[in-house]
Amino acid sequence: MRLVGDNVEVGVYPLRKAINIAQELELDLVEISPKASPPVCKILEYKKFLYEQKKREKALKSKATKVIIKEIRFGPQTDEHDYEFKKKHAEKFLKEGAKLKAFVFFKGRSIVFKEQGQILLLRLAQDLEELGKVEQLPKLEGKRMTMFISPKKPK
Repeated sequence: MRLVGDNVEVGVYPLRKAINIAQELELDLVEISPKASPPVCKILEYKKFLYEQKKREKALKSKATKVIIKEIRFGPQTDEHDYEFKKKHAEKFLKEGAKLKAFVFFKGRSIVFKEQGQILLLRLAQDLEELGKVEQLPKLEGKRMTMFISPKKPK
């Protein structure tokens, strides 16, 4: 097997010799690449290796972005004042970097106003054009028409 490590002469050794070298240094023999020919082993302190690996994974995980989805609900007959109020909330959500899920909820017979719901959502998309881009155009699913807007990256 090929042996690597900090205070080890890099080279190909038989298994018994590699184990003896590791025991002399009071360290562990860890197989790094089993599929290589010959397999690669490293002499190191195994607990320390695991600790550093967990630390690296944690750092990568903390850097990953978490997607937050905020919802705004309209009715098909939403008044102008209510629309403006909800639009301001939508602007705030997009500025914070959250995705926006805007939907029109149809109750009872109000489903006959699906064109009004679509116009309302498209108007919202047009008003928020400089803050976010439409990820999914208005789509009717059951009794709600949904549209997704994702924030634009700041330049």
